[in-house]
Amino acid sequence: MEDPWARVTVALTLLAVDPAALRGLWLRARAGPVRARVHDALVAFAPRKLHPNITDDALFGGLDLAATLGTGTMHHHAGLLGEGGMLVLSMAERCPPALAVRLAQALDAQTDLGLIALDEAAQDGEGLAPALCERLGLFLDLDALAWADTAPFALPMDQIAQARARLSQVRVTHDARTQVAGVAVALGIDSMRAPLLTLAAARAHAAWRGATELEAQDLALAVALVLAHRATAVPDAPPDDTPPPPPPQPPDDAAQTPPDTDSAQDIPDDMLIDAARAALPAGVLAQLQAGRVARAAQGQSSSGAVRKSKRRGRPLPSRAGALDSTGRVDVVATLRQAAPWQKLRRQSRPDARAGQVLLMPSDIRVRHFRAQTDRVLIFVVDASGSSALARLAEAKGAIELMLADAYATRDHVALVSFRGKNADLSLAPTRSLVQAKRQLAGLPGGGGTPLAGGLQVALETALHARGHGMAPTLALLTDGRGNIALDGSADRAAAGTDAVRLAQLIAQQGIPALVIDTGLRPNPHLASLSGHMGATQIALPRADARALSATLSAAFGD
Repeated sequence: MEDPWARVTVALTLLAVDPAALRGLWLRARAGPVRARVHDALVAFAPRKLHPNITDDALFGGLDLAATLGTGTMHHHAGLLGEGGMLVLSMAERCPPALAVRLAQALDAQTDLGLIALDEAAQDGEGLAPALCERLGLFLDLDALAWADTAPFALPMDQIAQARARLSQVRVTHDARTQVAGVAVALGIDSMRAPLLTLAAARAHAAWRGATELEAQDLALAVALVLAHRATAVPDAPPDDTPPPPPPQPPDDAAQTPPDTDSAQDIPDDMLIDAARAALPAGVLAQLQAGRVARAAQGQSSSGAVRKSKRRGRPLPSRAGALDSTGRVDVVATLRQAAPWQKLRRQSRPDARAGQVLLMPSDIRVRHFRAQTDRVLIFVVDASGSSALARLAEAKGAIELMLADAYATRDHVALVSFRGKNADLSLAPTRSLVQAKRQLAGLPGGGGTPLAGGLQVALETALHARGHGMAPTLALLTDGRGNIALDGSADRAAAGTDAVRLAQLIAQQGIPALVIDTGLRPNPHLASLSGHMGATQIALPRADARALSATLSAAFGD
């Protein structure tokens, strides 16, 4: 489907036809008139708004505090999940992991529940939580749509009701299932839900057309709406001058073989893959490598160290505690704890005033918070050899790009460079872009490769930063093998032994690390060094500053 706005209207129609099977919609769009026009069409679903910071009490239901305290008897209220229907999650890119898991479990358990996630992500690496991406069938990206490309739209509910009645008549063949699963594998998708959601979308489209058999247009549209954004690899398109393969020779007994009426088997896989390729937004194919990098680096994190606090940070569930000067009482949680016991306590306290809330020390609930320390990303850059100038330029550019967001992400950045016989802390941990540019200007390169010395300075810098309350992370950029030992001698064997020992010390200190191989060919020595360091190794030949910054943000972002 070439018209992007037509794809939007069809996606909303399919969701209305079979919301139970498709589960919901991931709508990526920044606030504006285009999203407002789509939002107006969503009114037909009668959705209820859901905020990322919603409490468990509002989500699942709980004690009605006002009614309970007012009457002296227990009263409960229903939560949003208990009412079923369609929910709209605003600012879905900020959805906490705990809420994403709760919503995912509810989508798995409740067939009458659907979710529309409004994702306003403005930067690469932001987006919907994986638990929700896995379960929401449809995806739309409105950022490339201009207002002139849209038109007023309202869901035709009468025709949708007729399509719902035809759903049970649409036949999904074994060949269609096999083909969709094969296309998912070709696109690098390992999810078992993705093919099922694709078949559900194709089935809904066939019912919308009034058909009882899946055809090429049904599967192609479903692949574009369900599989394209999940792709981690897209097979290269064949050159235009490639001759088509010859048709298969019919068997000798073709005249005796009855024709197969299964229409899905006649749909070529290439057509479905082309549909997925056409649905990808501009530039997505170039980002697939960065996506694989982020998945490979899962588990490595530069997030600041978590520590508990009674005064500041992200709120945690309140817990029982005592009244003292160090904590803050959670009044609502305290009243909620005391409310069920008021009737019993009034019977034992006939002298209590009417309407008085009787509290016990065991009712007190104290607020708790989770605070994070600042974090520092330490670049350890190989400034030796003929490619030093290019590698240093990449590192400098990545540092400047990351420092631009430092004030928002609480990041500090440092640079350790090694060349000749020495390694130096070229840039101490800083959040100042002006200071970084001044100290990075004219940084020299060339000479031998004192890799062990670079790791030693990086370890000392990381431990010093940790001693000042920061959480350090190392990012090693190199394409070679160390040939200068710690004592300054040009002894390749001793240099290798020293590098392994430093890598093991880094692993023992529990410092997260990422080894980026910038060589044109993978270096097996770096793979061994990464193993000793407990680091993730990533090959990024010809990486520019922006690609390097995106890779590090994806690997070490929150």
